[in-house]
Amino acid sequence: MKTTSDIFLIVLIVLFSTLDNTPLRATPPSRPNIILFIADDVSWNDIGCYQKANGDKHIVARTPNIDRLAGNGRRFDQAILTASSCSPSRSSIVTGRYPHNCGRASELHQPIASHIPWFPRLLKDAGYYTALVGKNHMSSEKTKDGSPGQPPAFDLISGRKVRGNQGGHVDWVKTVRERPVDKPFFFWFASYDAHRSWDGDNDWDKERYGPRHSRQDGTVPAFLVDDEATREDLASYRNEVTRFDSFIGEVVNELQRQNVLSNTLLIIMADNGRPFPRAKTRLHDSGMRTPFIVYWPKVLKKPGKSTVSLISAIDIAPTLLSAANVRIPPTMQGVNFLSILEEPSAVVRQVAFSEHNWHDYEAHGRSVRTDDGWLYIKNNRPQLPWQGPADSVRSPSHVSLQTLRDQPDDLSVAQKDVFRAPRPQEELFFTPNDPLQLKNLASVAEDAKTLKQMQMFLQTWTEETCDSIPMTISRDQFDRETGKPLLPKSKSKDWFRGTPAGWDRKADRTLEHGPT
Repeated sequence: MKTTSDIFLIVLIVLFSTLDNTPLRATPPSRPNIILFIADDVSWNDIGCYQKANGDKHIVARTPNIDRLAGNGRRFDQAILTASSCSPSRSSIVTGRYPHNCGRASELHQPIASHIPWFPRLLKDAGYYTALVGKNHMSSEKTKDGSPGQPPAFDLISGRKVRGNQGGHVDWVKTVRERPVDKPFFFWFASYDAHRSWDGDNDWDKERYGPRHSRQDGTVPAFLVDDEATREDLASYRNEVTRFDSFIGEVVNELQRQNVLSNTLLIIMADNGRPFPRAKTRLHDSGMRTPFIVYWPKVLKKPGKSTVSLISAIDIAPTLLSAANVRIPPTMQGVNFLSILEEPSAVVRQVAFSEHNWHDYEAHGRSVRTDDGWLYIKNNRPQLPWQGPADSVRSPSHVSLQTLRDQPDDLSVAQKDVFRAPRPQEELFFTPNDPLQLKNLASVAEDAKTLKQMQMFLQTWTEETCDSIPMTISRDQFDRETGKPLLPKSKSKDWFRGTPAGWDRKADRTLEHGPT
């Protein structure tokens, strides 16, 4: 039986354990805590640890916190997205399915089919406290009677912005601090950094982020013009990448304060490539290859050792469910890559597939990557240029390219690729020898066998996952030269919408995953 003094002591312990400056003493759960950090529109080689690894200094964004986690974690050098388009990419990550297997969600701003489960909801059902803080851009289609198709995936959703911080991360540390301490947690921390239009410059906090990036920093990517306007554009972009990094560091510090960092699985990635010409929406590496850092001290072996093992964004959901000892539903098409955390050379897949559907403009493209460096692109709208999304077309960097194009001076081969039309219907690249993917080997006799194999991979994947090319495909919503909205063809706000890929074959219902 407890005495009065015993009860008084317990009250004091509880009281002091809730103070902000006192570490929480809850015992870490046997199941890991999980945080998924997602940047908005950031290419893989715009993160410091990737620049250093590849000798690529063209962006020179400061990311000391991400670099530190990579140095004590695992940097993935072949992490491939399924779409270089905001909401299709996120929908694919949260369901573990290819975009065209998510229903209407294969196209920008569209909802996920109502019957498809999201992995955070499965974690929530298994006892996790779940929160989405920052950019959401995901929704579930309502059923025919108007009711929600899926139970809520998150206990907390917050997209709060405040004066001085419009980046979506103002509540990240607050969420970690105010979580229930008797449950493992999953947090989907998604920033608006670095989506146009930039707000980081106006919200810059020098004491927090360090000095602003200068237009004199680094070199300019080969696809852009090296002029003052482009360099200013890149400096603003770099500022937002650094701001994203800074808030990751603040979250890590809070996890350390609470003594739960060792059993917290951190993933850092982006939803698609940088919002510049020949990046975002492209099936090339500049659009589809994502930074991907995993940090999990309790489990990860050989910390600091990077991996070239191929993974896809659809592998995230089954991997996190496996880490939490939660059953993987048959709807998920990805594979579990936990073995790579124990052994960097482990192989979990040999091929990865990506797709490009409507994002501001009419499009239908597919790609296949192999773990030995081959990239095959099939463009089913080759008559159209592939200049990027409308916000990129309106950017100073794109205007500089247009100005150079319209003058007698010749564009470089890389710069011409931004405007090229018609484009090849098939492209084949060996990326180790051609990192910018400018030398098309599709018609080279020596590579005919590889081309045929890549075609077969794509054909098998197309059939098994019920992909298709719609007869009435979604049309351009914006002008391709100015990026301005086109005049509506009807009174409907969705006048430009057509039939999504795979819709005619009920692709949202298939449980097949295609080759891995």
